[in-house]
Amino acid sequence: MFGKSWTPTRPLRLLSIGVFMLIVAICLTAYGAHYITRVDEVFSLTIALYGVWVMILAGIKTSNQERYERITFSTFASGILLTAIGGAWFLNIQTAQWVYSLALVVLVLGILVVIAALRSWRQFTF
Repeated sequence: MFGKSWTPTRPLRLLSIGVFMLIVAICLTAYGAHYITRVDEVFSLTIALYGVWVMILAGIKTSNQERYERITFSTFASGILLTAIGGAWFLNIQTAQWVYSLALVVLVLGILVVIAALRSWRQFTF
C-alpha cells in the first residue's frame, strides 16, 4: 500500500501500533494513579505487556505467510522473551535482588530451548 515507508502495509501492523499505544497509555495512567511508583516500572511493564501482545499475535497469524515472514513459533518465542525480560526487570525493581530476575530469564530460556529441541526432534522422527 505505502511501499517501504514506516506506515503499515498490513492491518496487523496497524493493530500492533494501536495496541502498543494502548499499553503505554495504561501504564502511564497506572503511574499517574500511583499504582506504579517509579518511571522505570512503566518501561518494564510496557515491555512485558507488549510481549503478551506478541504472543497473542502469534496465535492470530494467517496461514498464508509472506516470503520472509517469521514463523509462528518464532513470533511466540519473541513474545515470551519480551515478557520474561520485562517481568525480570520489574521483579528486579520490586525486590532489588537481581538473582530472582536472572533465574526467571534462565528458566524461560531453558523452556524455549527444550521446546525448540522437541520441535526439531519431532520433525526428524516422522
